[in-house]
Amino acid sequence: MRQRLLWALVAMASLLLAACAQEEEQTTQPPPTAAATTPVPKLTGNVVIDGSSTVFPISEGVGEEFSKVQPGVKVVVGISGTGGGFKKFCNGETDISDASRPIKPSEVEACAKNGIEFIELPVAFDALSVVVHPSNNWVSCIKVEELKKMWEPAAQGVITRWNQVNPSWPDRPLRLYGAGTDSGTFDYFTEAIVGKEDASRGDYTASEDDNVLVQGVAGDPNALGYFGLAYYLENQNRLKALAIDGGKGCVEPTVENVNNGKYQPLSRPLFIYVNAKSAARPEVQAFVDFYLQNAKKIVPQVGYVPLPDEAYRLATERWQARKTGTLFQGVEPGLRIEDVMARER
Repeated sequence: MRQRLLWALVAMASLLLAACAQEEEQTTQPPPTAAATTPVPKLTGNVVIDGSSTVFPISEGVGEEFSKVQPGVKVVVGISGTGGGFKKFCNGETDISDASRPIKPSEVEACAKNGIEFIELPVAFDALSVVVHPSNNWVSCIKVEELKKMWEPAAQGVITRWNQVNPSWPDRPLRLYGAGTDSGTFDYFTEAIVGKEDASRGDYTASEDDNVLVQGVAGDPNALGYFGLAYYLENQNRLKALAIDGGKGCVEPTVENVNNGKYQPLSRPLFIYVNAKSAARPEVQAFVDFYLQNAKKIVPQVGYVPLPDEAYRLATERWQARKTGTLFQGVEPGLRIEDVMARER
């Protein structure tokens, strides 16, 4: 009897000790901490973008990634060419204008007339690719002077065969494909090659849609055309890119040569222009924030060259300060983008 009582007392004591230990453990444990990251507020609305076919793949790529973070925001990206995009932008029809060249004085004036202020942001580098049909075996490198001879206004109706440009080339028809007059690619190519913006022969197959130009050159053994690097990289099995001799030897249109500044005069910065009033809307603000934060990752995925880190930092500063107006209007090709942006500091 005594032995049973003793064992019962021992068991009760053990239970009491365990309960006390558990209570002490519960009281000494720190309270659960809050989550390390603040949940991203879910936004709704639309972001309307139009403009350059060259910048289109970048804005489309950013829009797709942004939609994964903000599925309630609809990002619409159209292609009207840089000039066509600015017409819509300056009429207040879009929030952002994609541009493969800086805004022109006439476009600044049109925006001002309608009370549209804008924030100019460089987002990437591009190279204009000069391409021929893969069966072309007589040219792999072309001089800037030869391109000028093909494309200058005086060539219209006169320079119609390959051997007229270079006697060592065959006596075959020369059929040209290039950007339409509303395209920033047209503006840049004519300035860089002919020496004057918009100075070009008119008797060629023109389009603001680079895919149309790809189809044309890919289907014509006598063709030569030009468009953005990304479209060539997507269609390397159907096209042959020419190296460009700008006076320092033949340089191929590669990401590396754009980045190191060797591919001249056909490498250029690409831009987005943000309507300052639209920038006050949360969905537009979040989209542009996302654009600048993720451009370095997305830009090479669609075949273009990211800006240097310093340029993205300066672009982000400009955006956060909502600095309006243009820095790049009238800037000659070849200047370092960081140097241009540092001028306003």
